Parts: sequence; C-alpha cells; structure tokens
Amino acid sequence: MIGTGAISHKHALAYAKIGYKITVCTDIFPAAGEKFAAQYGARFVPTFEEVCKDPEVDFVDVCTFPDFRLQPIEIAAAHGKSIQVQKPISTNLETARQMIEVARKAGVVLGVVSQHRFDDSTIFVKKAIAQGRLGRILQADAYVKWWRSAEYYSRPIKGSWQVEGGGALINQAVHQVDVLNYLTGGMQEVFGYWQLAARHKIESEDVICALLKYKGGATGVLQASTAFWPGYSERIELHGTKGTCIFTGDKLTAWDVDGDEGEPAPVEKEVMSGSSDPMAIPLTPFERQFEDFGNAVKAKSTPLVSGEEGLKALEVVMGIYESCKSGQPVRLA
Repeated sequence: MIGTGAISHKHALAYAKIGYKITVCTDIFPAAGEKFAAQYGARFVPTFEEVCKDPEVDFVDVCTFPDFRLQPIEIAAAHGKSIQVQKPISTNLETARQMIEVARKAGVVLGVVSQHRFDDSTIFVKKAIAQGRLGRILQADAYVKWWRSAEYYSRPIKGSWQVEGGGALINQAVHQVDVLNYLTGGMQEVFGYWQLAARHKIESEDVICALLKYKGGATGVLQASTAFWPGYSERIELHGTKGTCIFTGDKLTAWDVDGDEGEPAPVEKEVMSGSSDPMAIPLTPFERQFEDFGNAVKAKSTPLVSGEEGLKALEVVMGIYESCKSGQPVRLA
C-alpha cells in the first residue's frame, strides 16, 4: 500500500474481508504509515520504491493524491508487479497514457478503483440494458450535489490543479462519469460551464454543469458540486424507450419499465452516499472490485476497470474542463 490516508482504510478493510494480506506500506508521513502498519499487520518502509520492490508483494495499491501515479507504476512494472490506483487514473491524459503504456510493455495489470461498477444497482442495470429491457437509451444523467466543508479544503493542495487535477468533477463525480460510460457505451461530445471557487477557497471548480452527447445518440446532463449544503445523495437517471431507472447513492431506487417481465429489479430505499461524509460509502463494492483485480493479476487478464477504462473517464472530465475554458463543445477521442 502506497499512501495511508483516509481511503486506504476502506481498501484495507476490503482486503481483509476477501482474505488478502497487506504485507508492506509506506507514507510520506512516517507516523501515519507506522500507525497504519500496526493496525493492519503490515510492515512500514520509508519509500515507495521499497514497496514496489518487496519480494512479498504480489501487486501494489496506490492511495495517494492523483499527481503521484506514474512514478510507482514505473518501479512496480520494472519488478513485474501489477498495480491498482485510486481514482482518478491521473490529473492529465498524457500521464494516464504513459501509465497504460508502461504497464502494457511490462506485461503487468493496471487497474483503477471505480467501485460503483460493482454496486448491485449497476450490475443489474448493465445486464438489463444488454437484454433490451429499457429499450434504446434516450437520456442518461448524473447529479452529484454534494457538500464539503471548509476544513476539507483547508490544505492548499485540496482542489488544486497540480495535485488533484481540479475540483468536484475529477475528484467526486468521476465515479458517475465512469458508470455513465460503462452503461451507455461511452460519450461522443461534451459542453460545460463551471464556477471556480463558488463557495470554497480553492483554485478549481466547486460547481460544474455539462451537456453530454453519447455515441449511441442519447443525450444527458451532468451536474457536480461540493458547494451544496448539507449535501444530497448522488443520482443517476437512465431513460429509455421502454422505461426509466434511477440510482440514488449505491442503490437502485426506481425501476419503471412498461410491461417488464424480467428478473425483479433490486429496488431499495435505504442508500449509502458520500454526499457530506467521504467515508460514508459501502465496503462491498470495494471487495468485489479487489477480487476482480486480484483474479486478473493471477490470470494475467484484463480487470473490469482497467487503465484504459480509467482513461476513458478522464477523457470526459478533461473534455468538459476544456469546454468550460473555451466556451465551445468538445468532441472526445
């Protein structure tokens, strides 16, 4: 484990549940790293290079800020270690593409943590779309109207372009971007407006809104914010020619499909969301993704959320940012 901040504890708990052992960890703050090591039965080492080279390590998990990605991948790949990075894959497309190429040349597996693909809701709807139960998708929207406190942004690196790559879109709503891509087959064109530092003292956006055009012809809206107190559960809405489904938080909360006779939809009302607390998210999707990644490492196959899939989400994010700057629609690669 490289980086032992808040999200690393979710990772550690998920690994413990699936029977994977964290052998070694590091952090730029030794006290934090040593505390993490003691808590999860790992060894602390002072540098990320030592983690990547350690003979006991099967794969490396990177839980750092997203400006630190290529460096560990280069070392890990050189030692035949596969590597999984916390979202987003990087702060820029050039580095993300380099990461993918380094892993490809070394023959190691690269994955990006995007656990919402493993929610029960996403699994069910992905299958239902493939079966034609929603018909042709006409509209696919995501609303991430969250709240983050002044304390959350108290460190200068939070919400910075260099270290985090941006604000609410790249750090919070990138999950929903990935799910929209996954369910629809990808986006073709985006157009965006942003508000920089609308509520918080940060460099980047804490309010952003985009129009989306999908490859299959559907359209959509994406709204993301960390400025809306007290924070509301994120929502994804898919509208097809046969009906509608709505995700709220981690659950499917509406399935209204005309004449549907397929497998009953797992509609629930009690949801979990990071709308105001970043750690108020369920553990099970992490467990499923980590098992999927571990199986890919063993089989030398492609995980569900590969480096290429992480790149696709980042391309959408960067396209929206480019549109916000230029005032013009941006066609995606």
